Formats: sequence, structure tokens, C-alpha cells
Amino acid sequence: MTREEYISDEAVVKRANAAVRLELEKKKAMDIPIVVYDRKTQIIYRENSDGTRTAVGRRMRKGRYSEHICKD
Repeated sequence: MTREEYISDEAVVKRANAAVRLELEKKKAMDIPIVVYDRKTQIIYRENSDGTRTAVGRRMRKGRYSEHICKD
């Protein structure tokens, strides 16, 4: 496969967003709850297809995983 045959980064992002959107629509149509993370409040919610939200948990740590690794 040559470099010219690759798709652009923008196309990959567009396809990924479309795949996520389709999966969320599918779960809503099948009445399956989804898990949503609210960045402002840092709370994890379980959202039902009718729009109701139930808090499931809170974010445990701040920062990146590499910052949590124990330094000996």
C-alpha cells in the first residue's frame, strides 16, 4: 500500500464520529442505556432512551495515567 492510497486524518475522524453517532442512535432505538461522562461536573451518568439520567460514579483521579505511575 502506497502513501497515496491512505485516507486523510480528517476522513478517519469523520468516519469515527459517524460510527459513534450511529451506535448511539441504535442503542436509543433498542432502548439500551448508554454511559455518558460530564466533563464539567466530572460525574458518570447512565442515560436511558427517554432522556433520564442516573449518576453512576465520580471521576477517581485527575491527570494522565503516566502521571500516576509510582516513581521509584
